[in-house]
Amino acid sequence: MMEYLRTSYAGNEIWRFGLIFIIILVTLLIGRIVKFLFERQAKFWKERSENFQALELLTRCLSGPVEIVIFALGLHLSRLPLKFAPLGKNGEVMGLNPHIEALWMAGSSALMTVAIAYMFYRLVDVVEYYLLRWSSKTETKLDDMLVPMIRKALRVTITVLAALFITQNVLGQNISTILAGLGVGGLAVAFAARETIANFFGSIMIFSDRPFQIGDLVKVLDYYGSVEEVGLRSTRIRTLDGHIITIPNAEVANAPIENVTARPFIRKNMSITITYDTHVDQIEKASGIIRNVLENIPETSSDEEHAPRVYFDNFNDWSLNLLVYYWVKPAHWWTFLEVSQKANLEIKRRFDEEGIEFAFPTQTLYVEKAGES
Repeated sequence: MMEYLRTSYAGNEIWRFGLIFIIILVTLLIGRIVKFLFERQAKFWKERSENFQALELLTRCLSGPVEIVIFALGLHLSRLPLKFAPLGKNGEVMGLNPHIEALWMAGSSALMTVAIAYMFYRLVDVVEYYLLRWSSKTETKLDDMLVPMIRKALRVTITVLAALFITQNVLGQNISTILAGLGVGGLAVAFAARETIANFFGSIMIFSDRPFQIGDLVKVLDYYGSVEEVGLRSTRIRTLDGHIITIPNAEVANAPIENVTARPFIRKNMSITITYDTHVDQIEKASGIIRNVLENIPETSSDEEHAPRVYFDNFNDWSLNLLVYYWVKPAHWWTFLEVSQKANLEIKRRFDEEGIEFAFPTQTLYVEKAGES
């Protein structure tokens, strides 16, 4: 009966294969139980308070990878029933076929590497959580766009390192030779993709220098509009006409950038012209009216340095010129237009009340009749 139960494969009995199946089944069951416990704990942290959000995220990220790690460990241990085979006729241990054992070990090691890499892959979400908390405390919105880029870069790095580790330590391939071959081919790829690489480094310059923020009104090259998105390759600007303009980051990094939103105020300078027959007292009164009107508008009298200024600066060909400077805060375009309208209407009303006439270009013709001396 025992001879019947024996197989001709490396001297191992059939029950040993059954034991392998049981070990794998048990590890699968343990993995599912551990995953359930992790997810239950994550749910507990979520319902507890928002202060435990990081713990909830950490526990949830570990639930899936831990199950795979346990299964990989069970697969690694399941070879032991075949490892210690029964004694042969001469007392020697038949053992597991070396080629089969090597393949078994390679498979379990590769699965364990994938499981650990997957664990770090999921833990990137925890890193992203803290980066988002940090970026939310800064005024610039570029940090908010930098976080997804860091997340992608970390995940790509983890994936590449896991692949190299499996190639070197599991498959037994010399990655130095592979990397050398990739280096030669990489030169051709780098030459062909030099513009893409330039745009990538351009995006790094934009994120490091921070010449603007998302939503800022800027003028880049010949384009004027608000910044909507900064990616790894290009920057998108929505013009005042509503069109989306995509500019490569290499050009943005090397171009002069006028950040209109970053200005602390909008300066208005204008000339108010009055007629030549205006008396000196009325000229002084006109200057006082303009200054008084502007000083009584809150948006134009925020500080002494940028107080409104009015000067009788020139004798024009057809008028007396009053030069006016004032600064509007905050530097919002529609606020600026509202302040300008308010100031102009009040100046016109006050001039009409005082009988001060605005000048406009005129021409006087002198006609001499024939025969008159």
